[in-house]
Amino acid sequence: MANQKFFVCCVAVLAIAVASHFFGAGYGAKLMIWIALAALVASTLRFVMLIGELNFATAAFYGIGAYTAGVATTMLEWPFIVSFLAGGVVAALISTVFGFITLRTKGPYFLLIGFAFAEVMRIIYTKMDWLGGNSGLIGIFVPEALDVYLTPFVILVSGSLIGILYLIEVSNVGKIFTAIKDNEGVARSVGIRVHLSKVACFVIASFAVGIAGSLHAYTNNVISPGDFGFLLSTFALAYLKVGGEEHPLGPILGAALLILLNALALDSGLNEHIFYGAAIVAAMLLLPKGVAGLVGRWFTADRCEPGVKVVARRAQ
Repeated sequence: MANQKFFVCCVAVLAIAVASHFFGAGYGAKLMIWIALAALVASTLRFVMLIGELNFATAAFYGIGAYTAGVATTMLEWPFIVSFLAGGVVAALISTVFGFITLRTKGPYFLLIGFAFAEVMRIIYTKMDWLGGNSGLIGIFVPEALDVYLTPFVILVSGSLIGILYLIEVSNVGKIFTAIKDNEGVARSVGIRVHLSKVACFVIASFAVGIAGSLHAYTNNVISPGDFGFLLSTFALAYLKVGGEEHPLGPILGAALLILLNALALDSGLNEHIFYGAAIVAAMLLLPKGVAGLVGRWFTADRCEPGVKVVARRAQ
């Protein structure tokens, strides 16, 4: 069943990527890129939640990926594919050290360390003149041959990474991560190396979010410290909570819904921060399992026998 769902999702991502090519380079294409990147970042946040931790250092590794790609492209003049992958690799290497040290804590302590790390990295960017200081880096472009296909490229890369995270989640490795979240003591008693497993989960997610940072740099052409503050992690949490954290499609649904609604809200003059804060509150009160949970209940009710439907609707 998991393989069938994965195949259907692959076909859907491919179809969306092909369709996005016809949007050109206008506002519609920008929206699709923002949704793809937001869905990938929210999916990495959900992936770390498999071990029971909320990773607010996501913004830091997103920025590390973006700045690595920017430096490799504009200063070192490395080939595009090397610069692009370097964002993910450097983010993974730094996250190995960060995760090995900080994942000995958990819960609110780990969350606060991640929050502080994101702010420290943002301040470091502002203090380093060779990184452009507060102005950031400019001139981060993809090769001319890829420029026409940039939107499909971003969607394919983001969709592929989300698919890989899903395959890991349903594999035996993913079951180990979930077992750690359920009860670390029991997992340790059956021989699972809990700390190293947590670090592995964290590094995988950080590589993916580093690649998302590379994509951000190439699609915006300009990066600055203000792009990588803790609000980036807060927005990712909003996508996750609104879409639903129990299903892999939740981050995608949440990102698409909130970014499209936010685009409409900005036109009406509503503050972006107020919008996302209100979205989290509304999701917690009205949709505890998010949009994915609501859609799942509809499908379940439609497949039930008439007598069971009444019970299912009453349960809702």
